[in-house]
Amino acid sequence: MQAQRIIQFLKDVTANNNRPWFQAHRDEYEAVKADFEQGAVRAIARLSAMDPSLSHLGVKDVTYRFYRDTRFSPDKSPYKNHIGMYIAAHGKKAMHGGYYLHLEPGHCLLSAGNYWLPNNVLNACRTEMAGQAELWLSTVEAPDFVRLFGRPGEGNWDSPRGFGLNMLKKTPQGYDAPDALAPYLRMKDFCAWHHVADSFFEGDKWLERMMPIFETARPMVDFVNAVIDDYE
Repeated sequence: MQAQRIIQFLKDVTANNNRPWFQAHRDEYEAVKADFEQGAVRAIARLSAMDPSLSHLGVKDVTYRFYRDTRFSPDKSPYKNHIGMYIAAHGKKAMHGGYYLHLEPGHCLLSAGNYWLPNNVLNACRTEMAGQAELWLSTVEAPDFVRLFGRPGEGNWDSPRGFGLNMLKKTPQGYDAPDALAPYLRMKDFCAWHHVADSFFEGDKWLERMMPIFETARPMVDFVNAVIDDYE
């Protein structure tokens, strides 16, 4: 991808987030969009080598509108300041977790897992974690996982790495589990992320650079998806 061009366009949009400016620069937007969508095609193909369940996905299945939904937001800026793709076997609106690539000036990252789950599914995940505590802990406390994503609740979306965007204040009752599992039982999502430099996506090598990050996250994603799939 031409990441420098994409990042510069996003910077320009942020500084000029209005329809007249956007219409005057629409050709640049279309060029950036086409380049990013070609990157999405290549990312799907590369991730499908790791997980064949992703191979049926197309560009529209994994990319988002650049226009913001401002109906319920005090911020009426019409355009986003970032661009992303979410590569998940059941689609970008499903509970089934997947892999997310995010380009934003000064805030590029790779993420894997699930951002939001309804309470019944979340409780089922906790039950499965308690029932297979050794397997879960071996997955999320593996040295590479901790190095890339950290531990539950240590960071927020702006932190260099993180695992879990939202946490319960107290460990939920009723789970027969070792003390080491307590932080994971408090998680309200299973989103793991790792920030990268804006230059990470430049050229072709990003396709190879992303794979160790997503391969490290995959056992956690698969563990949670095995529970979620009983509900979708």
